[in-house]
Amino acid sequence: MQIRELRAFVAIADAGRMDVAARHLGYSQPAISYQIKCLEREFQVRLFRRAPTGARLTREGEMILPSARAILAIVDSIKPGVGSDPSVDGFEWANSKINMANKRFEMSEVEERAAATQ
Repeated sequence: MQIRELRAFVAIADAGRMDVAARHLGYSQPAISYQIKCLEREFQVRLFRRAPTGARLTREGEMILPSARAILAIVDSIKPGVGSDPSVDGFEWANSKINMANKRFEMSEVEERAAATQ
């Protein structure tokens, strides 16, 4: 699984269309389709229902989306901090970011379970 595949997945989920997401990310439409195919192979599920009008998340895609967003948030939060402050221990800093993302993921998981029982 590659970060670019997760970015493609989230971009398509947000845009609802592969061609729009591809343009936004600077990819060709076949390239973004291939990235999704790789993720689907990795997870062994279909992530989108494709139609001429766009791409809609499957149930499995909806379940994976919050985790994909959390992973991207971690990656995006690490990039600016790496090497920016020599007084900060890189391991401790990265670990704190991962812990924050885990807490966000746990909260979204609790909220999903609560919504499913209503």
